[in-house]
Amino acid sequence: MKLLGVLRHCSNLSRSKAVMCATGGVQRELIGFERGFSSYSEDSEMEEFLDYLDRLKNYEKAGVPKGAGTDSSDGFDLGRMNRLMERLGNPHSSFKAVHIAGTKGKGSTAAFLSNILREGGYSVGCYTSPHLWTIRERMSLGREGDLVPAKKLNDLFHRIKHIFDQSIELENGSISHFEVLTAMAFALFAQEKVDIAVVELVLGGPFIPYIERILRDKASSMSSPVVSASDAGNRSTMGGIGRDKGKPYQLCDIVIHIKKDLQLFVELFDVKLCMLGHHQLQNAVTATCTALCLRGQGWNLSDESIHAGLERTYLLGRSQFLTSEESEAVGLPGLTILLDGAHTKESAKTLADTIHMTHPHAPLALVVAMASDKDHLAFARELLSAIQPEVVVTTEVTIAGAGSRTTSASLLKGAWIQASMELGTGFVDIGSGDYGKYLEDQTDCSVRSLKHEPVLAVVNSVEDSMKTANMILGMRAGNQSGVIVVTGSLHAVSSILSSLHR
Repeated sequence: MKLLGVLRHCSNLSRSKAVMCATGGVQRELIGFERGFSSYSEDSEMEEFLDYLDRLKNYEKAGVPKGAGTDSSDGFDLGRMNRLMERLGNPHSSFKAVHIAGTKGKGSTAAFLSNILREGGYSVGCYTSPHLWTIRERMSLGREGDLVPAKKLNDLFHRIKHIFDQSIELENGSISHFEVLTAMAFALFAQEKVDIAVVELVLGGPFIPYIERILRDKASSMSSPVVSASDAGNRSTMGGIGRDKGKPYQLCDIVIHIKKDLQLFVELFDVKLCMLGHHQLQNAVTATCTALCLRGQGWNLSDESIHAGLERTYLLGRSQFLTSEESEAVGLPGLTILLDGAHTKESAKTLADTIHMTHPHAPLALVVAMASDKDHLAFARELLSAIQPEVVVTTEVTIAGAGSRTTSASLLKGAWIQASMELGTGFVDIGSGDYGKYLEDQTDCSVRSLKHEPVLAVVNSVEDSMKTANMILGMRAGNQSGVIVVTGSLHAVSSILSSLHR
């Protein structure tokens, strides 16, 4: 599903409009923008706000209830959010907005579009989730896309805290972490008088089958045209891979000639996308189509602004290759390290495509940690059917700061063993910790004959897993330069980036 519905903005600004953009690519959840990160020691300035959030129900930590999206006690009550916004004075009605909904690709599309708008000279408020280091990553402001300063967020919280307190009491304590955070974002954007907001709609899980129907029905009820970013008029193509300061980019031509209810036309050649993969090209096309719809509504977005905004976009943890200095900082100098928060069957395929695109012949090690509510078997099966790693190290990571959704490394190992059996391959299972004996055994001819099979190990921390993977990869790859991929969860990626930050 790749839809763009141009919808009237339901607000008291009767003449304002917004674009609703739905995505269905195979991209992971959003992280923060690379630029604008500052020391998260600033978060100490909003300790009371963070403590307040921690006392609320947090579905990111606990997982989405099985009954979510149904008429049950587990269902989410949108009426509750409407009542909260009314008590705050409906701040979301004071700015124009683009809402991005869908199954996958929301974060990338939001990042692309926000940067296009900034290149056009607009002050943009962007609201996405989740975050890596600080909750402030979820809200970026202005023409540069800087994270909201801790003091500004703290001051806003204290100004409207009494409304949250009142709402929690009136709603019998059912106001959630995400609802308060979303309300804060809308109040912030209204306070800062942004020209436009780009808002990621967190619709997934049980809502996935309904997203396309909901959007089409909504567009139809408002007599709004719908255009598909995968229309035959989209003739965008990928070229080769280049490198800038050691980081890869893909060279693309984005050519859109769509003539339906809307006249969309643009030709952008030699666009250097730092976001890698065909799925990212599709996300860039979706953002470009959205920008063209906005341009048709009178927004001043030149071809040059679109081109520059696409090239400017880079997200942490999405096909992110560490620099040589960063690899050295994590204790693995000279090694190529790829961080990718893939955690579904679909995103595993895009990760494999990225590896084939950038390092098709390099010896490969995978370091994998996943949340308990993900399909571990499908993820492992997809990767093993597309690539041939020399070593897989399963490990553990806390999810959203809690252990309730953590998958044990040994349980995760079982999924990889099952996937390899289904595919008719195998592993040399060296268990947990007996790596010295494994290396000694490689001098034995009977063991050496198994070297064509990947090695499977279990290590309990992500950082130690990388060192173990490097040790085994070096032994098996010889003089060849290898690649270590950390994947399975954005929280595993966050663990590595946090160590860099420290």
